[in-house]
Amino acid sequence: MVGVFERVYETGPVFRAEPHDTVRHLAEYISLDAELGFITDHRDVLSVLRDVVAAMVAEIRCTPADDAELAQVHLPDVPDEIPVVHFRDALLLVEADPDEPDLAPEHDRRLGQWAREKFGSDFLAVEGYPAKKRPFYTHPQPDDPYWTNSFDLLFRGLELVTGGQRLHEYVDYELALADRGETTEPYESYLQTFRHGMSPHGGFALGLERWTARLIEVDNIRRTTLFPRDLHRLTP
Repeated sequence: MVGVFERVYETGPVFRAEPHDTVRHLAEYISLDAELGFITDHRDVLSVLRDVVAAMVAEIRCTPADDAELAQVHLPDVPDEIPVVHFRDALLLVEADPDEPDLAPEHDRRLGQWAREKFGSDFLAVEGYPAKKRPFYTHPQPDDPYWTNSFDLLFRGLELVTGGQRLHEYVDYELALADRGETTEPYESYLQTFRHGMSPHGGFALGLERWTARLIEVDNIRRTTLFPRDLHRLTP
C-alpha cells in the first residue's frame, strides 16, 4: 500500500506463537504499525517515530491527565532528537561478546541507564543489528552488509519498538532469500508488488502493552491488559 499511498498505518491486534514466557512477552497484543515511502534510510523512520511518541505523550498530558495522575504515570520528556548508538558499540558498552547477534534484557537495561546518565534521555535507539538476526526483507547497511539499516527503540531500558528500512528491489529479495537457502515461491503474493516498482520505504511497530507498562513502570506486561494471552492462558 506504500506504493500507492506513500504513508500507511494500522492499529490492531497481533497474534504470535510466542515461545517466550517472560514478563515482557504476550501472545496477543495491540500494535501500531506504520510504513513510510520515499525515505533515505532508517533514520527517516526513526525521526517519524520520535514525533509519534512525542505526540502521544503530549496527548496524555492534556486529555487523560487525571487518569495519568491516578495511575501515578511519570511521563517522559521526549528529546528533539533521540540519541543513537550502533549495535557494535552497544556491545562494547555492556561488555558483551562482539559476536553476539542480539541484546539480552539485561543489556537493554544497562543501555537505558547509560542513555539516562549520558544524554538525560529515557529513550535510546540501537541501530545496525546484524543481518542474521533481522528478517530477510531488512535493508543492509550500504557500507557493510553484515549490519542492517534497522533499529530498536529502548524506553527506560526495555525494547519498545523495532523498525528500519525495507528492501524495495525485487532482485534484492531474490538474493536475500537465496542467501537463506529459500526460494521466492512461498512469498510471491508479497513480492509481486516489487516486480512493478516500489519506492524506498521503511516502518516500525509499537506495542501498546509495552508502552503502557513502561509509562506506569510495572514489573509485568500482563498488568497492562485485561485478559493477557500467553503460553498458559487462552480463556476467558
